[in-house]
Amino acid sequence: MTSHHGKATSSQPEISLPVNRPTEKGEWTPELDTKLRAQEMRSKKDYIMPRAYFPGGDRSLSGIALRAFLLGVVGTTSALLTMALAYSGSRLWRPFFFLGALCVFHFLEFWTTARYNTPIAYVSSFLLTNGDRYRQAHTFAFVETTITSYFFAGWQARLNPPWVIALGIAMMAVGQIVRSVAMIQAGTNFNHQVQSRKNEGHELVTQGVYRYFRHPSYFGFFWWGIGTQVVLGNIVSFIGYTFVLWYFFSKRITHEEKHLIEFFGDEYKTYKARTRVWIPFI
Repeated sequence: MTSHHGKATSSQPEISLPVNRPTEKGEWTPELDTKLRAQEMRSKKDYIMPRAYFPGGDRSLSGIALRAFLLGVVGTTSALLTMALAYSGSRLWRPFFFLGALCVFHFLEFWTTARYNTPIAYVSSFLLTNGDRYRQAHTFAFVETTITSYFFAGWQARLNPPWVIALGIAMMAVGQIVRSVAMIQAGTNFNHQVQSRKNEGHELVTQGVYRYFRHPSYFGFFWWGIGTQVVLGNIVSFIGYTFVLWYFFSKRITHEEKHLIEFFGDEYKTYKARTRVWIPFI
C-alpha cells in the first residue's frame, strides 16, 4: 500500500506498545499485549495522587496555595499601610499592624508544620478555622483598635506611648520565636491537637527550648496574643485576651499532662518537676 506522496506504508494498523514491553525479543500475541498492559495499569495505580490532595480534600493543594497567596497579599498590604500611616502620624496604623501580625502567625503555623512535621500538614494547619471564639476575639480586637485609633486618637496616644508599644512588640517577637522554635525542635512529636493515645515513635522532647519551657508553644501563643493587645492599646481586649488565654491553657495543660504521665510515667514526672510553664499561676 502507498500513500498519496508515494511512500510505502504498512497495511497493519498502528498499535502503540505498552511501556512495560518484554526485554527479550519474541513474537507478539494479543495475550502478551493484554498481560503487559495490565501490568502497566497496576504500576500506574501506585502513583495516583490521593483524593485528599484534590480540591475539597483536607490536604487540598489548591486550598493550601490559595490561603498562602491571600496571607501574603494581606500581610504585605498591611505592612505597607502600617508604615505609611505611622510615618504620616495617623493612629490608624494599628489595625493594619494587627492584620499583618495575624498573617505572619498563621503562615508560620502552616510552614513549620509542613517543613518539620510533614505527616500532619493539612489545610487546617494554618489554624485559620480555629473556632468561632478565636475569630470573634480577633474581630473584637480589630474593631476596638479601629474605633479608638480614629475617634480617640489623643487619648490612645497618652495611654499607649512608644515605650509601651515597644514592650508589646518585644512580647510578640519572643512569643512567636519561642513557639516556632518549639514546633521545629519537636518535629513529628508536635501536634495541634492533644493526643489521648501514644503514637508509634512519640518521644518526650527535653532538649532545646524544652529544657527551659515545659510547654513552649503555649507560652509563645499566650505572650504573643497579649503582646498584640499591648501594641494596639486595647484595654477591653487586653483584659479579655489575658483571662481567656490563661483559662484555656490552664485547662489544656492539665488535661494534656495527664496523658503525658500515662505515656512516659516517671520520666515525665521528673521533667515536670524541673521545668516551668512560664505562664503566671500555671
